[in-house]
Amino acid sequence: MPDVSIQSAPFDASAEIARLTRDLGGSVGAIVTFTGLCRDERGRLTGLELEHYPGMAEAEIGRVVETARARWPLQGVCVIHRHGLVAPGEGIVLVVTASSHRIAAFEAASFLMDYLKTRAPFWKREHLADGTTGGWVEATEADDRAAARWDQEAGAPR
Repeated sequence: MPDVSIQSAPFDASAEIARLTRDLGGSVGAIVTFTGLCRDERGRLTGLELEHYPGMAEAEIGRVVETARARWPLQGVCVIHRHGLVAPGEGIVLVVTASSHRIAAFEAASFLMDYLKTRAPFWKREHLADGTTGGWVEATEADDRAAARWDQEAGAPR
């Protein structure tokens, strides 16, 4: 069963990896993790505000996790995404994939992050160092290109 959490509280990546590894037992051969951090954009930002639709975001991410599980032989998956105001240096997103072999864990983690970066139902707004609220942040062309590679393969989320 995938572990998907949308939360305002910071997460502890090491604790999540240890929990997943402990829960899966000794058959896991590879754990791949990705932690996305809030940047300060060279002092321009004091934080990033993330909004989502409760319930819908968890269900949609759960659906994409199930797509990943159908495509790769995963033994476990954990996805944590923050909402609310996230300060520079704090984690925004954590993806952990576990498999018997590294290639499946790497590919599944990459697939999930490409989806989360470009299509997950989150909206990000900048909080600027001058005290004002900036604009909404969109995925970049490079992010869109990275996600598009999965669309050409069967089972990609749309």
